[in-house]
Amino acid sequence: MSDIIIINGPNLNLLGIREKSIYGDRDFQTYFETLRAAHPEVILSYFQSNHEGAIIDKIHEVGFSADGIVLNAGAYTHTSLAIADAIAAVSAPVVEVHISNVYARESYRHHSCLAKNCKGVICGFGLEGYQLAITALLSRP
Repeated sequence: MSDIIIINGPNLNLLGIREKSIYGDRDFQTYFETLRAAHPEVILSYFQSNHEGAIIDKIHEVGFSADGIVLNAGAYTHTSLAIADAIAAVSAPVVEVHISNVYARESYRHHSCLAKNCKGVICGFGLEGYQLAITALLSRP
């Protein structure tokens, strides 16, 4: 049985409430239960924090035992060398996910500090990007 954790960063606790035209009207906890039902063969867990250090601590905690990490670091994607270094330091593969198409948004969102240390990046497919990331982690060689 695979062990995959989803880590969400700042402001993603407000999904379903904030900027619905960009992020949709579904809260993440409800969607997470949909993911769990779709993957009974996976030990799927979820962590969210608005704090950079807590995200780094969680990557360190699970990064040597999990079979994969799905990471939506929110705005830290574009600024956090520390999260990038945490990803590089662990053995678990990481897939970077963004709900919106960051390349169709403000130019400062076009750069990811994290991507070079991730197995792949998925963006622009809404919450279904998490499903795509899980599928990619489960099918990796």
